[in-house]
Amino acid sequence: MLKMVTFFQGLPGQQQSVLGTLDFPGSPQKSQSASEVESEASMSEASSEDMMPSQETGMAPDEEEEESTKKEKKKYKGLANMFSVFTKGKKKKKKNQPRSSDPEVQPKPRPELDGPPPTVEELKEALENGRLEAAWPVLALERELEAAAAAGGASVEELVRQQSKVEALYLLLRDQVLGVLRRPLEAAPERGSQALAVVSQQELEDRRAAGGPVAAVLAATRPRRWLQLWRGGVAEVAAERLEAQPGAVPEGRSEVENRFVHMGCTMKEDLEAVVERLKPLFPAEFNVVHTYAESYHHHFATHLCTLAQFELCERDTYLLLLWVHNFYPNEILNSPKLAKELEGIKLGSLLPPKQTRLLEAVFLSNEVTNVKLLMTRALELESQRWAQDVAPQSLDGHYHSELAIDIIQILSQGQGKAENLTSEVGVQIKQLLLMELAALLRSYQRTFDEFLEKSKLLRNYRANVIANINNCLSFGTSMEQKWQIPQESLRHLLDPLKDLRAHGFDALLQGLFAELKPLFKKFTQTRWATPVETLEEIISTVDVSLPEFSELKDCFREVRKLRSGPGQGGWRSLNTHAN
Repeated sequence: MLKMVTFFQGLPGQQQSVLGTLDFPGSPQKSQSASEVESEASMSEASSEDMMPSQETGMAPDEEEEESTKKEKKKYKGLANMFSVFTKGKKKKKKNQPRSSDPEVQPKPRPELDGPPPTVEELKEALENGRLEAAWPVLALERELEAAAAAGGASVEELVRQQSKVEALYLLLRDQVLGVLRRPLEAAPERGSQALAVVSQQELEDRRAAGGPVAAVLAATRPRRWLQLWRGGVAEVAAERLEAQPGAVPEGRSEVENRFVHMGCTMKEDLEAVVERLKPLFPAEFNVVHTYAESYHHHFATHLCTLAQFELCERDTYLLLLWVHNFYPNEILNSPKLAKELEGIKLGSLLPPKQTRLLEAVFLSNEVTNVKLLMTRALELESQRWAQDVAPQSLDGHYHSELAIDIIQILSQGQGKAENLTSEVGVQIKQLLLMELAALLRSYQRTFDEFLEKSKLLRNYRANVIANINNCLSFGTSMEQKWQIPQESLRHLLDPLKDLRAHGFDALLQGLFAELKPLFKKFTQTRWATPVETLEEIISTVDVSLPEFSELKDCFREVRKLRSGPGQGGWRSLNTHAN
């Protein structure tokens, strides 16, 4: 028995386990795992127990040594067959023997079948050096131990001691295997295949152990659930990758926006690497794409849920919704390289429905308020130009106002932002924006009426009146084309513009009507010979005013050439009207 356990004296120190993350930029390294320390302690404890001398009292030193020797020999004979793998084949290590960790030494997927089985000391050293082919002798030790426990004859103390050694080896093996699979793209292909094969074999052993009871003297060590532990490691990798500190915040981008961009780009790039490089290597039972996708999604969603509980500024609120409804499902999950792979994986939304609805309500309130303020500001700037006697612009030979263009653009931007989230949010904001537009048009009419009353003496008074009449057509055409409102609703919405247009025409024609009134009175009160001269005077008065009305859009004026009869000179009449 002493021969079986003396190798625990002077064991080489443990090497740091190889742990890390996927081979992505900026992946942090991990320190020595706690399980390695635990395995070292377990191995040392088991060794020290075997090396402890008997403490029986009342015996002379010579008698004590003789008695101890007899017991050890007797115990060794009884266990020689059951635990021969622990003592057979112990080899003396050559001084310059190459190690499996050296680049020129290629590990094998299975140990050589010929020759004596390796000792526990050799297995421990092999595992510390990262030789994963040692997994199969360790599994053989476990089965030998189970067989010995089932056969009986071995003491409980001895079985427990030997099981502690096997479990210590398994701790080393587990850390080595999971370390390779935690950083799979850095491992050599053969080494990665070995690690995957070990996990698959352990899953088979878990299922085998579930089919029958374990000997009562042995502690239950299965299921070991290494596949589940690997999934936990993937979740840790996802957290490390997504929580990595992004670069400096670019100008014009908030810290929250910078974080979203970092997390989104990292997730997309990492999942594409999983699809292209890991999926061909991993067995189907690992569901490697599914596992990585769920881990990254879970951490991304957790981060957003936490963020949504705080009071966000308007920009960040909209940005968060944009990631939930648009960027995440369209730019990441449905990207060309990932769409097919993630098709059957129901990852769901980044936010629960309740939180999403609350944020949408906040967005709608913020956006409608902003649209209202912008439209009010546009009207104020336009009315200031009237009051300052600024001449209107001319476009295609007609006086032109930018107010309608500004208002429609403001409305379209608000509508577009909502539709970028979902069509349902777009429908909701459309109704709210139409209500704000109706209120603005009423305010527009009141402001224009004040201008008509107070600014008659301004030089560009009539030009600005014509520009605003033309503006009514721009409003109506844009609303009908872009918003697709039913005619009845549109007519009701544009009623203030109808009044504005009528008041504008009254102001323009008031002077002309004042000049024509005495002429028409004269025309009706004189004899028939005189009316011809009066009619010519009426036409001449209208001709003087005609150029001014040419600045109206065509639909607001009609010019006809009339002839009084054959051989007689023609004359023109102006029919100005409001549609």
